[in-house]
Amino acid sequence: MEDVLDLYEEPHDPKRPVVCFDEMPYQLIAEVRQPLPMRSGRPQRYDYEYKRMGTRNLFMFFQPLGGWRQVKVTERRTKQDYAHCMRHLVDTHFPDADVIRVVQDNLNTHTPAALYETFEPAEARRILRKLEFHYTPVHGSWLNMVEIEFSVLIRQCLDRRIPDEQMLQREIAAWQAERNAQKATVDWQFTSNDARVKLTRLYAS
Repeated sequence: MEDVLDLYEEPHDPKRPVVCFDEMPYQLIAEVRQPLPMRSGRPQRYDYEYKRMGTRNLFMFFQPLGGWRQVKVTERRTKQDYAHCMRHLVDTHFPDADVIRVVQDNLNTHTPAALYETFEPAEARRILRKLEFHYTPVHGSWLNMVEIEFSVLIRQCLDRRIPDEQMLQREIAAWQAERNAQKATVDWQFTSNDARVKLTRLYAS
């Protein structure tokens, strides 16, 4: 836990960026009946019936000190999807970094082995040389700041019925562009010292 919290207290270093990573499922939902438009004194009204149109997975990178986030929509959440996300992080988003410190949870796909299962050994090793993984504790994924950014995404963009992947991609891209232009970030205030006081039960006596 303190490993992650100490990372958050470090100053911004473009050569050693801290990037939080996670994913979440999203249910595509279509209307069965056309919503009634808003009228004077009445909000827009939706029928309680809906049609499920399948699910998509949302991967998100979030760099708190850079005010930057990137969301990728995929059909699945596999080791191969994770490995390609890590390669994209290294080669596209931070090609000039010496090392990228990645904060993530202990999901079974979040391992170096996923890259070796996806790429040739030399390619997997090339990518992993640029990555330094920092894991949140079991039942402690709330320590990952990207969880807060997912909450913002849901409240500001996804808390409604979206019927297909094309619309989902467009809406997320617009939200992402606006947040990045604002360099919006998270005002994280929980430190290792706070943890020692408030979470003493997690420390060995």
